[in-house]
Amino acid sequence: MLTKAKPKIGFLGLMQGLYDKSQPELPKMQERFAQDVVKQLDDVADIVFPGAAKERVDIERYVKQFNDMELDGIMIVNLLYSPGNRLVQAMQRNHLPVLVANIQPLPVVTDNWDWILCTTNQGIHGCQDTCNVLMRCGVHPSIITDDWKSDSFKKFFEDWAVSANVAARLKKIKVALFGRMHEMGDILGDDAALLRKFGVVCNYETIGSVYAAMQTVTEDEITAQVEEDRRNFHMDPKLSEASHRYAARLQIAFEKFLIQNGYEGFSQFFNIYKEDGRFRQVPILGSSNLLAKGYGYSAEGDANVLLLTVIGHMLIGNPHFTEMYSLDYGRDAAMLSHMGEGNWKVARRDRGVTLIDRPLDIGDRENPPTPKFNIQPGEATLISLVSVVGDQHRLVVCKGTILDTPDLPGVPMNHSFFNPDSGIRAAMDKWLANGGTHHEVLFLGDWRCRLKQLCKILELEYVEV
Repeated sequence: MLTKAKPKIGFLGLMQGLYDKSQPELPKMQERFAQDVVKQLDDVADIVFPGAAKERVDIERYVKQFNDMELDGIMIVNLLYSPGNRLVQAMQRNHLPVLVANIQPLPVVTDNWDWILCTTNQGIHGCQDTCNVLMRCGVHPSIITDDWKSDSFKKFFEDWAVSANVAARLKKIKVALFGRMHEMGDILGDDAALLRKFGVVCNYETIGSVYAAMQTVTEDEITAQVEEDRRNFHMDPKLSEASHRYAARLQIAFEKFLIQNGYEGFSQFFNIYKEDGRFRQVPILGSSNLLAKGYGYSAEGDANVLLLTVIGHMLIGNPHFTEMYSLDYGRDAAMLSHMGEGNWKVARRDRGVTLIDRPLDIGDRENPPTPKFNIQPGEATLISLVSVVGDQHRLVVCKGTILDTPDLPGVPMNHSFFNPDSGIRAAMDKWLANGGTHHEVLFLGDWRCRLKQLCKILELEYVEV
């Protein structure tokens, strides 16, 4: 299962050693400033500050230390002026994302400003040299200029640090693909490119492995899962106990398979259950529960959107797998839904989730128990990962609002209406022009800044529509 983790960041505080001789009190003051910054940020990241880097040898030693410790990233702060070229060799050996924080102890120049305050608040002076050298080294850091005590600085730092953490964790991720829908073009890409670009391994597995795991599921395990469902959902009186217990068995088997094989998510093509012949249902309930529990998920063998749900668990939390079904020009919105899978943790709090007995002709199996819900109204971010060519990928991002709309009784699956900030017509024109796919991931809230930081670190194209 995947959750957000607290990032681990190295603090590279730059200054010149000459201040130790000419003004020895200044380095001590600025190291205290660095420690204050660490304290300000310690609830969002674990920060390693080994002391001020006063010479080139210090810079190279600290950067090597941060890499050897396998930290998630390095924040560079000019505590005092430091010549930029001292960074060159260290950056050529660095493999971690870099943030340049253009900050200084005091936010304003006061009437009593003097030489000492000029010297200790000259971060911009050093940052210009630092960033010029980084640019010429081919290093493209994230950059933030702000008052270090402000909420906006802390939020930017957190967005960058969490993104750096996700980029590092992706290199240890494996996902499983059970079949792939024939001739569905926008889900296709280069699975090897996902390994090169993101570090994620996509393995094709046989559904027989899950069937074998079903034979190991106990009645007590099934009962426990059924009782958990009853706590989480309203129950459709038409849903039979036998149908529910079979769906629970299938869910538990999937999770056992994922755990035993070290997978963090899976994608499935519904036809494999019909073709295999041994399965009574397609796992709509299990897919939804596992997505809500912290596993990645997508349908039809879509590795790109599967990867987005994996990233979503680590970067933001509660990714919802969906697609656009219909456009509603009256509401200026798109109706979002899918075959029934989805992360029910984004459901409306006032309506909850109902586990229904749902007819489903796709897959030619028995009715699969299906969580039906509407998404919590409010700000939301809808994203699509586009395979362009080779290693080139594009993240298409649309900020909008989940509308407060009535439930549609005739739609036997989760559904809601998403109104793009730019309007449905303009948003869809740009979505289509940029290759936005028909499978998407939705998050409650506005997460554009964090997504931009991740794209910068992973060198993905970011397009907002």
